[in-house]
Amino acid sequence: MSPLMLYLAPLALTLAAAAAFAGPGFRPRRTLVLVEIAALSTLCLALSAIGWLALNGPSTSALAGFGGVGFSVRLDAVSVTMFSLVAFIGWVVLRYSATYLDGEARQGAFMGWMALSLAAVMLLVTAGNLGQLVAAWVGVALGLHKLLLFYPDRSQARRAARKKAITARMGDAAVIAAGVTLVAAFGTGDIATLNATAAGPYAMLAAGFLALAAILKSALFPLNGWLVEMMETPTPVSALLHAGVVNAGGFLLIRLADVMLAAPGVLALLVAIGGFSALVAGLVMLTQPAVKTALAWSTVAQMGFMILQCGLALFPLALLHIVAHSLYKAHAFLASGNAVAEVRSTRRPGPVAIPSARAVFRAFALALAVYAGVALVFGVAEKTPQALALGAMLIFGVAYLIAQGLADAAPRALMWRVILASCAAAISYFALQIGAEALTRGTLPETPAPGPLEWALILLALASFGGVALAQAMFPLWSQHPAARGLRVHLANGLYANALFDRLTGGFAR
Repeated sequence: MSPLMLYLAPLALTLAAAAAFAGPGFRPRRTLVLVEIAALSTLCLALSAIGWLALNGPSTSALAGFGGVGFSVRLDAVSVTMFSLVAFIGWVVLRYSATYLDGEARQGAFMGWMALSLAAVMLLVTAGNLGQLVAAWVGVALGLHKLLLFYPDRSQARRAARKKAITARMGDAAVIAAGVTLVAAFGTGDIATLNATAAGPYAMLAAGFLALAAILKSALFPLNGWLVEMMETPTPVSALLHAGVVNAGGFLLIRLADVMLAAPGVLALLVAIGGFSALVAGLVMLTQPAVKTALAWSTVAQMGFMILQCGLALFPLALLHIVAHSLYKAHAFLASGNAVAEVRSTRRPGPVAIPSARAVFRAFALALAVYAGVALVFGVAEKTPQALALGAMLIFGVAYLIAQGLADAAPRALMWRVILASCAAAISYFALQIGAEALTRGTLPETPAPGPLEWALILLALASFGGVALAQAMFPLWSQHPAARGLRVHLANGLYANALFDRLTGGFAR
């Protein structure tokens, strides 16, 4: 096998899409078989790519183009990980769609656009040259636009597609500007070469364009309106988003990680924007009554956290985050209907145990103590301050669970279970961090030592995430206060950012 063999995956999906568009729309049995065969072939190629990489190491295929710009395949830890992820989720989603849309008049066309979107994503994640990366980036956006308008008679779907089109075109322009800047300054579009040589003011300018593109692609607050209106599309589209579509922004930053390191100021901006979006979206998510809307806001929060990780130059952990989040969130969307039914059929429990303020503070102290103990076992001196801070932010979420176990009305068994869960979370974080860094060593750069600006942002992020987690844990104690009720109303409406976006884009007029 050579890296060029990976082109067979998007080719197979494109041929399946052509058959889907040419075939019947209503119950297209032949189309469903062809699409699943194409999806399974991509899985086989992913397994072959893993074996080839293990035996031969990273490499880039010969360029099909001129002037240093064109199409080529890059095989390394990043591309193989993302290709395998997209192939697996794509196969699951396409198989699910065969049953989910059974009886739809345009199921054939839907399967075709799903296959084309996956083909574009595969070209994106395996790109070895900026020419292919830019072309695939634009193709992914166009494919998603068609899926957003699968029910064109729904006004909310049209509004979502309009907002997505606006942010997508701005993101496309930013990626093109970054590509032109890098090729003009360094004379090549080869991604491996650029990562090895890009430095100076032109690299900083390109990093700014790349950051803008990633922010726009990731549906960060307040430009997340199209994502939270995805319920107007079939559920498989929401799951497909997590196969390298909505998280393509994070992949872009990871793929050109060395270029991003040339602009510390841009990384600092990513920390601020990503952290703010994660905090706001996480709070809004808790107030949503519809399961798919809550999951969409959760995705906004996770994308903000992913951008924050890239801003902290924790690129291996950001790649790990993409994999973990994609797998569990795709499953969450596909299983959302069954989950609602199970919750409705479950017998309501007794009174909820509400922890006191003292129990909350004890829980946070205990969680941090557990985290510090595990960190000592894994070797604090070997960890960067950024990685330690990120782990502390994650452990704040576990502290909320410990607080429930320390409530006076809670059974003691619950307390021990949540403490063990805290230990498991801390151990998993450090173990997975070691695994991600080992997997990408030599492909992704090491995290540099933080300067004064980075230290300030790290401390601000810790204080912000800790404060929000503390407020969430103590919310039952002051939830009846008029100010808390008012805040809940504002959060439930997403702080009205989506309504403002609608007005600015004429969304209410159509």
